[in-house]
Amino acid sequence: MGKTVVVGLSGGVDSSAAAVLLIEQGYDVIAVTMRHLPAETTNSCCGLDAIVDARRVAKRLKIPHVLVDVEEPFYERVITPFEAAYLSGETPNPCAWCNRHIKFGAMWDWAQSQGADYLATGHYVRIREREGVYQLLRARDRAKDQSYLLYTLGQGDLRHLLFPLGELTKAESRQIAERHQLVTAHKPDSQELCFVPQNDYHRYLREHRPDAVRRGAIVDQEGHVLGEHQGIAFYTIGQRRGLNLGQTEPRYVVALDSEENRVVVGPRDAAYQRVAELQAVHYVSDQVPRETLRGEVKVRYNMQPEPAAWEPDGQRATVIFDEPQWAISPGQIAVLYQDEVLVAGGRIMRSNTAGDPI
Repeated sequence: MGKTVVVGLSGGVDSSAAAVLLIEQGYDVIAVTMRHLPAETTNSCCGLDAIVDARRVAKRLKIPHVLVDVEEPFYERVITPFEAAYLSGETPNPCAWCNRHIKFGAMWDWAQSQGADYLATGHYVRIREREGVYQLLRARDRAKDQSYLLYTLGQGDLRHLLFPLGELTKAESRQIAERHQLVTAHKPDSQELCFVPQNDYHRYLREHRPDAVRRGAIVDQEGHVLGEHQGIAFYTIGQRRGLNLGQTEPRYVVALDSEENRVVVGPRDAAYQRVAELQAVHYVSDQVPRETLRGEVKVRYNMQPEPAAWEPDGQRATVIFDEPQWAISPGQIAVLYQDEVLVAGGRIMRSNTAGDPI
């Protein structure tokens, strides 16, 4: 009998193609869909329609399909921190938390309970072993690379994980699904947070956290009051639209002061920073380096990594970019690459706007 692998089947084309490849590689495959939203959810990438599509794919591939309820841990580990972050003036990245606690946490726990040897997903990322140490590598298809969101994985995770799509392009994944006549073959990629309909987080917060609507002052960098905001949860670093300041000279959000409930604005140059302080830092090797690392760092999923120094300090780190970067936002993630290897990542606590070390 071959090794057993549990594959997370989301109802999309990527996880469907991953399941096909695992079957072709000789694994005993069990498909699992994690139900993390209320059953009545219909306007989401992860609603009832997605569950139905996942079941149809499993039936077509003749593999068992199981629906596992993770609604409670998803709410506690993903939704609650998401709301709290916005209310404190941060810009969160809930997909990273979902990966850590749900996809590679709760799903692996379930897989182990079934005696599985491996857990697989449709993420575009690669694993390589070098002298007994597992490395996390960017995907061959740089346009689809998802390593940025997987920085919390460590050695204990990587030894039982499989990423079948790491060497493929998106087009090749669709061809696999087409070849097997899967219902997901031409399904478009989701561009929204699964629990925030139409990605309208302003509306979401107003409905679910009415305490987010707390008016306060919009001030310049010298503290002069220029206008009124609706609540710091509705603003992000680098934002220009929606400030309603009535000034001819453009102003951008450069800081969110949760203690004073103020939105600080300034000229465009003030939204560039060179230095970011990180917390909750994790190293994929599970070893904290003692010396400064050089590499390339990205502070947003859709940006190109930029040259920087990474100064480690236990579970904290300081990133100093060679050149100022646009809108480094507290709450977002900074990750370090050395060539194609993802070395570490952490959550941004704060950055400076002057361009000098904090």
